[in-house]
Amino acid sequence: MTSEPPPGKRKDDFVWHPSQDFKNASNWAAFLRTQGLPDYSALERRASTDPDWFWDALIGYLGVEFIKPYRQALDLSDGLPWPRWCVGGTTNITLSLLDRHGAAGRGGHTALIWEGEDRAQRTLTYAELADEVGRLAAGLTALGIAKGEAVGIYMPMIPEMVVAFLALSRLGCIVLPLFSGFGAGAIATRLNDAEAVAVITSDGALRRGRSVMMKPVLDEAAQNIPTLRHVIVAPRLRADLGMEERRDIWWDDLVRGRDPDFPATEVPAEHTLMVVYTSGTTGKPKGTVHTHCGFLTKTGEDFILCFDLKPSDRLLWMTDFGWLVGPVQITAALLAGATLVIAEGTPDFPEPGRLWRLVQDHRISLLGIGPTVARMMMRHGAVETDRYDLSSLRLAASTGEPWDPDSWTWVFDHVLRRRGPLMNYSGGTELGGIVATNVLFPIKPASFSGPIPGTGADIVDAEGRSVGPGEVGELVMREACIGTTRGLWRDRDRYLDTYWRQIPGMWVHGDWASRDADGCWYIHGRSDDTIKIAGKRTGPAEIEALLLATRRVTDAAAVAVPDEVKGSSVVCAVIPGAGEAAGPGLAEALSDAVSGGLGSAFRPKRILFVDDLPRTRNMKTMRRVVRAVLVNEPLGDLTALVNPEVIDKLRAAVRTQMM
Repeated sequence: MTSEPPPGKRKDDFVWHPSQDFKNASNWAAFLRTQGLPDYSALERRASTDPDWFWDALIGYLGVEFIKPYRQALDLSDGLPWPRWCVGGTTNITLSLLDRHGAAGRGGHTALIWEGEDRAQRTLTYAELADEVGRLAAGLTALGIAKGEAVGIYMPMIPEMVVAFLALSRLGCIVLPLFSGFGAGAIATRLNDAEAVAVITSDGALRRGRSVMMKPVLDEAAQNIPTLRHVIVAPRLRADLGMEERRDIWWDDLVRGRDPDFPATEVPAEHTLMVVYTSGTTGKPKGTVHTHCGFLTKTGEDFILCFDLKPSDRLLWMTDFGWLVGPVQITAALLAGATLVIAEGTPDFPEPGRLWRLVQDHRISLLGIGPTVARMMMRHGAVETDRYDLSSLRLAASTGEPWDPDSWTWVFDHVLRRRGPLMNYSGGTELGGIVATNVLFPIKPASFSGPIPGTGADIVDAEGRSVGPGEVGELVMREACIGTTRGLWRDRDRYLDTYWRQIPGMWVHGDWASRDADGCWYIHGRSDDTIKIAGKRTGPAEIEALLLATRRVTDAAAVAVPDEVKGSSVVCAVIPGAGEAAGPGLAEALSDAVSGGLGSAFRPKRILFVDDLPRTRNMKTMRRVVRAVLVNEPLGDLTALVNPEVIDKLRAAVRTQMM
């Protein structure tokens, strides 16, 4: 299939150009200088022809600490799907995140700032954070929790969540991040799969003015987890809870009186750091496996190089620890020696501009923001961004799903105020990142600059041939990347079938992508979301971008449903904008926008007006759920759904508007 640049944008429409001073001060430029390379193109070429050199150079530049040095950065003797990294080396991720900063005399630098929904605040320096980690690690050891055992973290965004991740890592345990909104069944499924021996949780959290209890949900799940020995409960609400005497212990009681000087456990470089589960449409969730050296190094490439994170920065990315960005942002900020800011709750409560107030009050310099969150904040208008001093922001980063150009431009204009770039990042739970807009190149709205070194990222057709400008193909990796999952947890064949056997010799990520004549890349959505009508294919993001460009809806989901004549037809679920009347007039205007942009074959069969769309906890739109409701099929795995009440509302809209 072919694709033009996003609607309303010319091919030469670069909106941000890095100054020479900006480029010279970038981390990419510093890395090139340390390697004696003249430019980024030279780095790309050498990384592709000599990957062992590249990863070794990157590990050295990032300052990754090893106890026993590795003898080889990359060993491909078992084939591309099964690389071995940092062969012979031993380490512990916390040596690079905590110990080295203390040794460098930076213990007094602020490591973590937290703000609750009620505006409660806490701050920890690097020295204080290291002490908290040591005390918890000592307490967990006293419970008999040891290296190699799996422990779940089912917590809201509070400081104890950061401490728990680091303490378990320091012990050499396998961390199991869990979404804070999971129900008992989803928790039990994941903890049973990993045979978890313990869970660290909280009594509850605040969300949109309500006290959301978490410990009772875990208690229900625990009834079906035979390996579970211990539950550690961090107080957030100071709620009166039932505690099982031989299993449960309050965090404060566990750490009281413990020696904070707890040494890091020496583990092989490829020791499993965590298993992060990613949901699918059917079957059990996939357990992606991340290691101490792999997760640390890839996160450093993505954030320190691609996103230019520096020790002086303050990073805020409102997320959940159960999404990969949760542990990623902890690792990124601490590896860089920067300050991580975390916030409980949502971006637009208790005030509609809360996210912008957080930027102002905590002097955020690097903001993480996804397209769906951007559209949520856009509903409140630029009047909210104008209320706050956002001058501390020097750049923003994004991942999760494709941007539409209007939302991207709104953030660039009203949040960054055109002072710095909004950089795309395409990756996934399975690998951490494939392509990223880096700070060395001009940027078009919603675009990427292209592949980053060490991935061999490309856009190919079904036979694995690179596609030309304007052609849409599969996003793949041709090279081994250090961040890629080490198989799937206890499921070797599923790993090969999912990623490596679709196009032999390539990692197929499952995203449609294209590049234009200027070399800019665009992501068009999941390839399993493809809409094919009358022999023509497109991604839902292209249809949704046309709908959003009308400025008459605030969000949209485009899906294909069976059609007796064309095989498939498009149905669009949309959220009308403020002051827009849902009805035939608006539906006609929206349908005209789609057919005008993509041709009459893609004219929607129906425009469905809704109040909200089904979303994951990381705010991705679950298009497959919309489609399942429309065609009355099973909904599949809903464990990641953050707003289950929307399903009944969606069904009601189908009954009243389509029958």
